[in-house]
Amino acid sequence: MALQNKQIVIAVTGGIAAYKTAQLVREVQAGGAQVRVVMTASATSFVAAKTFQALSGKPVAITDNGLFDQAGMDHIALAKWADLIVIAPASANSIAKLVHGDADELLYAMCLAHEGQVAVAPAMNQQMWSNAATQENLNCLRDRGFLIWGPADGVQACGDVGPGRMLEVSELLPLVANTFKNSSFAGQHVVITAGPTHEAIDPVRYIGNRSSGKMGFALAEAALAAGARVTLVAGPTQHRRNPRIHNINVETAAEMHHAVFQQITDCDVFIACAAVADYRVVNIETKKIKKSDQHLTLKLEPTEDILADVKKSFPELFCVGFAAETERVVEYANDKLKRKKLDMIIANQVGSKDQGFASDYNAIEILTADNQESITCMRKTALAPKILDAIHQQLLNRKENTNVRYLKSPHSA
Repeated sequence: MALQNKQIVIAVTGGIAAYKTAQLVREVQAGGAQVRVVMTASATSFVAAKTFQALSGKPVAITDNGLFDQAGMDHIALAKWADLIVIAPASANSIAKLVHGDADELLYAMCLAHEGQVAVAPAMNQQMWSNAATQENLNCLRDRGFLIWGPADGVQACGDVGPGRMLEVSELLPLVANTFKNSSFAGQHVVITAGPTHEAIDPVRYIGNRSSGKMGFALAEAALAAGARVTLVAGPTQHRRNPRIHNINVETAAEMHHAVFQQITDCDVFIACAAVADYRVVNIETKKIKKSDQHLTLKLEPTEDILADVKKSFPELFCVGFAAETERVVEYANDKLKRKKLDMIIANQVGSKDQGFASDYNAIEILTADNQESITCMRKTALAPKILDAIHQQLLNRKENTNVRYLKSPHSA
């Protein structure tokens, strides 16, 4: 229903991935949206405009020739008509043009004139993707509020393997729909932890784990898209921080604990996604420990249990935990759910290169006191909105069952 009666421009630039866009047009329309297709001249070399005309049932705009505006200003008419513009595929060249505000074709002029959301689904060779110029251009678009969807890793048309494949239609479709789910957390403050913590041994070494922070950052973006005010407390990661999110960077469990409690007093939902180190070194050396033939023994002590402390201090706050396990995943997660008196826990198996830590993909179990939902392996950016939907539903259920307005935390004014 999120797409029902929405007006979406799907813009196609030159690239072999344009063949996927034909299916995207079909699926977006099937969801109830009205679709107009805009193409660059180079895109027509990969897929004929007649293909998109047949699928959309509307003329395809390539130049300003009066298809949608009698005065011949189609770029203005389409910019005003669209609730959302999706550029798929977005080539490296098209991304550069968007950054520099070029308007030499209808597609780019339309984007300049559009006041709403623009989403970009990159597709290019892996080396072009990793080039510093491309990454700087993408960062510029992010700072301007563009949505960047993808790319995926895999075998490319040129034979290279790596990041640069356009997301599949099955991955793009929920992202399109989720851009219109902007009210489920409107006015709510969501605090999220992400990434690992690093516990120092000496000035050079530390105790850590394999967490990349990808799931936590995806949850922060999904919460922002759902209308929330988001605070993200992140350990050491390589992710670029979204300027529309309140970002707090920490290194240790103690620092994360302090930062969370600084933010939690007006929080409505707390999502503890970070993989916090369970132990830290009791006596941290001030100088690098030199290697020798002798065994080295480190005395460790437990770190703060951030999630348990939050739930103990604010028992009515909706708290979500994560359980990353290598075995007996559901059993251990249920124990954590009950022991810490959580409202929800997200369980997943780690130890595989195909999902979990450091991967773009994951499969999870969403557990509450009276329900279990399994979600098969998918990209973390697609998982995040599903987790937010589950949280929102639990909040609604709690409100209905207790007649207490839990959508604002009971400790807030």
